[in-house]
Amino acid sequence: MKNAFEQNIIAMVWDFDKTLIRNYMQEPLFRRYNIQADVFWNEINRLQRFYAKRNININRDTCYLNHILTYVKSGLLKGLSNRILRECGKELEFFPGLPDFFTDIKTQIEENDLFKKYDIKLEHYVVSTGFAETIRGSAIAPFVDGIFGCEFIESPARPGYSDEDPIEAENEISQIAVALDNTSKTRYLFEINKGSNKFPQEIDVNSFISKDNRRIPFENMIYIADGPSDVPAFSILNSFGGSTFAIYPKGDKKAFQQAEQLRKDKRVQIFGEADYTNGSHSWMWLCEQVNSIANRLVLQKEESIRKSSSAPPGHL
Repeated sequence: MKNAFEQNIIAMVWDFDKTLIRNYMQEPLFRRYNIQADVFWNEINRLQRFYAKRNININRDTCYLNHILTYVKSGLLKGLSNRILRECGKELEFFPGLPDFFTDIKTQIEENDLFKKYDIKLEHYVVSTGFAETIRGSAIAPFVDGIFGCEFIESPARPGYSDEDPIEAENEISQIAVALDNTSKTRYLFEINKGSNKFPQEIDVNSFISKDNRRIPFENMIYIADGPSDVPAFSILNSFGGSTFAIYPKGDKKAFQQAEQLRKDKRVQIFGEADYTNGSHSWMWLCEQVNSIANRLVLQKEESIRKSSSAPPGHL
């Protein structure tokens, strides 16, 4: 039986906050509503203890989503909609070299005659515990092949709802649609790996699919992120032959030490400054890694072709 996929695609999977941008993506939102970011995040840091005293366990990675909804309900984020979250994305400032790097590295692969011969492609994905809508509104969005992040519902289905109910106009967000935490990020690595993100009707992420039938093998993936919160994703890639790269902002000693500890603990293979300009350390390592994967794919394709044909007949 012929395999479903050619396995000729390379995937770069990116974290977002402090990997592509210096700070948290909520900053433009807080500026818009005159909310002090340090006050909000301090409240988030205390929420687990607050609820524990009331015998309630919460997920510390995603509790901020409910607290956002509490701010909406209280009027501090009055009128907050998915459109506003998208608009906030326009204000995000990316690290040097972005978003140009996303196009440049794709071009390196897609304009290489040898790689073209075997139709080798590169795809970019963002997997974030932040707001998917804010990422969709940012400068990076046109250059990525998929965005996975937390999402909100504006108009929830009512009791007794019908599929034919009209789609309501823009409303305040009122429910959580998708909540990603640091562990559930790995689910989306498997979606990319199996191809369920591209073929959601045909492929379920939990279905058994043999390694040879997966769209993008893990060894064709590179995961780029900034910190310990990404250890579950780093572990998946390291376990299955993928590539892992940690990012730290230039001159940030604590972030550097954190990245170095990740390397010492074998969580990542290497790390570099959050500078994606042509010729920087991060630019060179990521380009080298992508081209190395592409060259391996070429060798695999050539070997497969050789094995598929018998030796020509010779003179007796």
